[in-house]
Amino acid sequence: MDVVALSIPEVKIIRPKKFGDHRGFFSETYNKKTFEAAGLHYDFVQDNQSLSAEVGTVRGLHFQLPPFAQDKLVRVVRGAILDVAVDIRKGSPTFGQHVSAVISAEEWNQILVPVGFAHGFCTLEPNTEVVYKVTNFYSAAHDRGLLWNDPTLGIEWPIAAGKALLSDKDLKHPRLAELDECF
Repeated sequence: MDVVALSIPEVKIIRPKKFGDHRGFFSETYNKKTFEAAGLHYDFVQDNQSLSAEVGTVRGLHFQLPPFAQDKLVRVVRGAILDVAVDIRKGSPTFGQHVSAVISAEEWNQILVPVGFAHGFCTLEPNTEVVYKVTNFYSAAHDRGLLWNDPTLGIEWPIAAGKALLSDKDLKHPRLAELDECF
C-alpha cells in the first residue's frame, strides 16, 4: 500500500496493491494492520455506497459535527470523481483551504479525509459508484454542509455551476463565512 500526503498533509491518497492475472485481479482495499503499520489509526464502523448516473453530479460538501464527526476513506469502484476536502478547523493554518484529487476505478486509488474537513465530489464519468468507510455512524442531527461553489474556497470544479446536478439540500448549505465554528 502506498500512502502519499497531499498539500494539506492530513489528507492522504492511498493506493492499495492490485494483483492481476488472466482471470482479473485481487486487491485488499482495507486492512487495519496494514493501515496501522503506515501510521493510520482509524476505527471504521460503517460503509456507504453511492451511484451517480450522470457526469457532473456533485455530492457535498458534507461533514458531521462532534460527537458524530467522521473520518472517511473514499474509493471508486466504477467511474471517476474529482474529490475535494476543505479544511474547516478554526485555528488551523490551512483553514478555508482545500485539496482535490481524481479518484478512479482505473487508478485504484483512495482518499483519506479526516475529521475537520468538509468533503464532496463531482462525477467525471457516467454511472460512477463511490464506496466509503466512515469512523462514526450517521446522525441527521449532526449532519452539516458547506456550499459547494462558495467562491472564497477557490475550488476548480470540472462542471459549471448551472450544469451541476445537486440535491436540494446541497444547494442550501452556507458559505464558509456563514459557517458556525465546528471544529
